[in-house]
Amino acid sequence: MPELPEVAGLATFLDGQLRGAVLTKLQVVSFAVLKTADPPFNAIEGRIVAGVRRFGKFISIDTDGMSLVFHLARAGWLRFTDSPADSQLKMGKGLIAVRCAFSAPDGPRGFDLTEAGTKKSLAVYVVRDPQDVPGIAALGPDPFTETFDAGMLAGILGASSQQIKGLLRSQSVIAGIGNAYSDEILHAARISPFATAKSLDRETVQVLYEAIHGILGEALAEAQGKPPKDLKDVKRSHMRVHARTGLPCPVCGDTVREVSFADTALQYCPTCQTKGKILADRRTSKFLK
Repeated sequence: MPELPEVAGLATFLDGQLRGAVLTKLQVVSFAVLKTADPPFNAIEGRIVAGVRRFGKFISIDTDGMSLVFHLARAGWLRFTDSPADSQLKMGKGLIAVRCAFSAPDGPRGFDLTEAGTKKSLAVYVVRDPQDVPGIAALGPDPFTETFDAGMLAGILGASSQQIKGLLRSQSVIAGIGNAYSDEILHAARISPFATAKSLDRETVQVLYEAIHGILGEALAEAQGKPPKDLKDVKRSHMRVHARTGLPCPVCGDTVREVSFADTALQYCPTCQTKGKILADRRTSKFLK
């Protein structure tokens, strides 16, 4: 799933490619992804792109008076081209859910929004204002806004009895962090993913705050300027524990462990994060009592 750094990289790339271009054609190949009906999706055709922005893990392509907003969810991605095809796609065929074509002074360009797998969560909106998208309206603070400091983070954590892993992933609490980067942030901060948010003392909160900015900041810098086809590999290359189950921790050499849930999993280092304790796997622990 693309998270803040990759989505920011996509937004920057698209802004450079599409600003000033005319959105000439919007094909919705899978109506399941379209979450709005008013205005109609084709009302955005013929409008000039004013810019591209990121809201959490949402991307908004803003035109004069209307925005095309999308959220790539778990298995969605964007394929960009400077040679968009003119053909009409067949409904419900293949991985392509949406196709956009643009006309710019220096030539045509376009992109497809694709989604792999059987669980379809890709979401597309055509709205008069990005804040009309419920997921955007409900977002918590962005980690890179000026108001997000260690004091704000301490207030957020102190008010919650939720486990820190889940809290970091909650978009209504902090915008942009998902499963992968929450693993990386907690590893860098040497915090157990099962620690209760309000149990963290102020010193630990400061360490966590610095880890959020350090991990996301490094990934954000690496993602900037990269075309969409390269962003996934950039993300994978910087992971220290996420998706590295069974491999040695690059910090201490211990084996990276995993806790699996019904539809997701987390990775952590016992030595770095849990004082050597192996956390119970949620899929099997009920059989071990």
